[in-house]
Amino acid sequence: MTANAPRRRLSVVVITRDEEERLRACLESAAWADEIVVVDAESTDKTVSVARDFTDRVIVRPWPGYAAQKGFAADQATGDWILALDADERISPALREQIETVLRHDGPCDGYAVPRRNVFWGQWVRRGGMWPDWQLRLFRRGRGRFGERAVHESVVVEGRVGRLPGHLEHFSYRDVDDFLARAERYSTLAAADWVRQGRPVRPLLDLVLRPPARFVRMYVLQRGFLDGWRGFLLAALYAYYVFLRSAKVWEAARARQ
Repeated sequence: MTANAPRRRLSVVVITRDEEERLRACLESAAWADEIVVVDAESTDKTVSVARDFTDRVIVRPWPGYAAQKGFAADQATGDWILALDADERISPALREQIETVLRHDGPCDGYAVPRRNVFWGQWVRRGGMWPDWQLRLFRRGRGRFGERAVHESVVVEGRVGRLPGHLEHFSYRDVDDFLARAERYSTLAAADWVRQGRPVRPLLDLVLRPPARFVRMYVLQRGFLDGWRGFLLAALYAYYVFLRSAKVWEAARARQ
C-alpha cells in the first residue's frame, strides 16, 4: 500500500444473546470503527435496544451455533478488515492505536492475534494460563473464517498471521453461578465435538486423571496460587469443567454401544 493510499475501513462484528448489562461498554470501546454489525439471537432483554444506540446494522435471527452465528456476522460486514468481538470484551486504547496502524498500511499480515486480559471478580488474573490468552480476532475480509466447532470457535486465516501487543479486556464470568451455567452448556457442546471427531474415550484418564491434572497445571505449574483465592477458585472450577465434559463424553460413548 502506498503512502498516499486511503485508510482501510474496519467493521466490528458482535454476536449477542441477553447481553444488555455488558454490551454497552463493548460497543462504546468500538464506537470509532467505520461499521458495527450486531447479530442478536432473539434476546429477551434490552440487548437489541442497546445495540441500536450504536448502529443501525442490527440483525435478529435464531441461534444456529457459535461458529455459524459468528460466520454469518462476518458475512454481513462491508469493511476491508473485520474485528470480531464478544459482548463481554472491550478494546483497549493501545489496541485501537495498533489496529489503526494496520488500517493505514493495509497489513502487512492478513490476520492478527491479540492478547486478552481476563478479569475475574473485578481483577485481572495474570497466571494459571490466563495470560496472554492470544486470540485471532482481526482479519482481512475474505481471508478469514470461523472454524466448524460447536464451542471455543476460532478464526482460520488464509495468509500470513501476525500479533498485536495491545489487548482486549475480557469480563468473562459474573460469578460462580455464571461459570457453572456456562460450564453446563459448553461441556455439552465440547463433548459433542469430541464424539463427532471420533476421539478415543478413556474413562480412567478422562474422568479420574484429567480433572486433577488441570487443577495442578493451573494452580501449581502455571502459578495460579500467586493470584490468591481467585487462582484457587478458577483452577477448581476449570477442573470441574474438565470432569463434566469427560463424563458427558463417556456417557455418549456408552449410549452408542
